[in-house]
Amino acid sequence: MPSSRRVLAATTLAALGVGAALLTRRMTQTWGTSALEADLPLPGDDLVPAADVVATRAVGIGTPPSEVWPWLVQLGYGRGGFYSHDRLERMVGLDIRSADRVEAAWQDLAVGDQVDLADGFGLRVAAVQQGRHLVLHGGGPGPGGPATGPPPFDFSWAFVLLPWEGRAVGTRLLVRERYRARGVAGRLVVEATQLVSWVMSAAMLRGIRDRAEGRLARPAG
Repeated sequence: MPSSRRVLAATTLAALGVGAALLTRRMTQTWGTSALEADLPLPGDDLVPAADVVATRAVGIGTPPSEVWPWLVQLGYGRGGFYSHDRLERMVGLDIRSADRVEAAWQDLAVGDQVDLADGFGLRVAAVQQGRHLVLHGGGPGPGGPATGPPPFDFSWAFVLLPWEGRAVGTRLLVRERYRARGVAGRLVVEATQLVSWVMSAAMLRGIRDRAEGRLARPAG
């Protein structure tokens, strides 16, 4: 093959590879959303205004927001868990056990409270409106774990309940992550973190949906 054809073939393959990577990245960062939802302004966006990475994921739930909220507000390590891949989390040393019922002791959250993601590391409640949204904010853990060194990125995590348009009863649960990296190392951590987050968040959204719809267990009265 002449050299010009080899260059053209290599360039084409590289372009296809970059395109596939960008497409995959977009899909993981907008999982479950409509085109409108992916770019919709949400509570908490102002906490990390110049974000390097923004991921918005969503799920439809066949119950009103008032029945989704109790599951949402009890999120956290040492609380209701994250309704995700508990076994995977325990394999990396996190003793996460997601609740299958609503617990009254975990239903109160106020601005300034801490919601732990792991032992010794948590995010602060930046905004909360019952039945509508919960926004957490803080720095992400460093490469050596939650307690080592300054966090490599600024981070906000918003959970927003919206009416499901076109349905008499239903909720759209949107979860948005905004990352602002600190330095080159921070950007690498962000890219790795948001990819793992997609796997865990997709499971979490399904887990909240199944609990709110009563597929696993009926909430305590």
